[in-house]
Amino acid sequence: MVTITLVVVFLASVILTPLVRKFAFAIGAVDNPNKRRVNKKPMPTLGGLAIILSFLIGFVMLPIDLSSFWPILVGGLIVTLVGVFDDRFELTAGMKLFGQFLASSVVVFGGNLMINYITLPLIGQINFGWFAGPFTIIWIIAIMNAINLVDGLDGLAGGISSIVLISIAAMAYVLNDFIVFPISMVLVAAILGFLIYNFHPASIFMGDTGALFLGYMIGVLSVMGFKNVTFISLIIPIMILGVPFSDTFFAIIRRVSQKKSISEADHSHLHHRLLALGFTHRQTVILIYALSAMFALGGFIFFISSFVGSIFLLILLLLSLEILVEFIGWISPEYRPIIRFFQQRMAKITAYRKQRRGRNK
Repeated sequence: MVTITLVVVFLASVILTPLVRKFAFAIGAVDNPNKRRVNKKPMPTLGGLAIILSFLIGFVMLPIDLSSFWPILVGGLIVTLVGVFDDRFELTAGMKLFGQFLASSVVVFGGNLMINYITLPLIGQINFGWFAGPFTIIWIIAIMNAINLVDGLDGLAGGISSIVLISIAAMAYVLNDFIVFPISMVLVAAILGFLIYNFHPASIFMGDTGALFLGYMIGVLSVMGFKNVTFISLIIPIMILGVPFSDTFFAIIRRVSQKKSISEADHSHLHHRLLALGFTHRQTVILIYALSAMFALGGFIFFISSFVGSIFLLILLLLSLEILVEFIGWISPEYRPIIRFFQQRMAKITAYRKQRRGRNK
């Protein structure tokens, strides 16, 4: 049944995307070229509608009790409306944030979907109490904005979201969670059908309609799969979302260090830095896919590892991320402490060897 549903959803997305493209042109939901965008010609947005409609077709086909999912659907509707209005009329940041807060509040309090406590090593269980709701709202909003932030190149947000959702589905399958698993895979099928038209060179963008909805659903599904967890388990969705979270985190660090507003756009996101290093559009997207897959694989290994192994893996991933940050100039071209340390050490070793050769002569 699930396999048939996935096929239907994929085909629905393939069929609906060109229709949504025509609709976007008809209502003027178009991204025009400017200095911040990579597209060289007007591009229809609203592509997220094709993903959402295809997902809903598959959702109603799943053999689950739909009556208990009304808070998720209502929250998704709010996010969709926010995205559609933003793609057409460009809402202010405050209006978008209010819509995200409203959608998250509906699913958290209406569906009682909260991260209630975590268990820390050597400390024990920490209950969030009244803060469980606000914490979960912040979590979902953070993921929405992280996915929206990486939506800078053709196929980038869709591909990353697919990798994240496949990882969540895989862990749900291992945990015998046969609600999170099929919902995640239905959403993946909807994205893959859309990516046929969205991969470079794209003929349509998903827009905020798609990016916000995908972020919302990833946030909701991650809470459904990992609520009431240990500290180690809480790290898993963070690791799976390593690329969008890292891009968001370093954007904030970069702007604060440059004394700019954290909402001010710049050209130093991960995809910008890779393009600046000379990679093509497609190469950049594929490299970021690979990086996202590495984080996802790390999250899965983390999931099945022992405590000591998990800590070792976490340190290795953080060190690798730091080297990447310095190599591509993710924070700034001057920030290179580890690379500079090794360069200085190599320079000293080279100088010492030259000095010994001179003495031997």
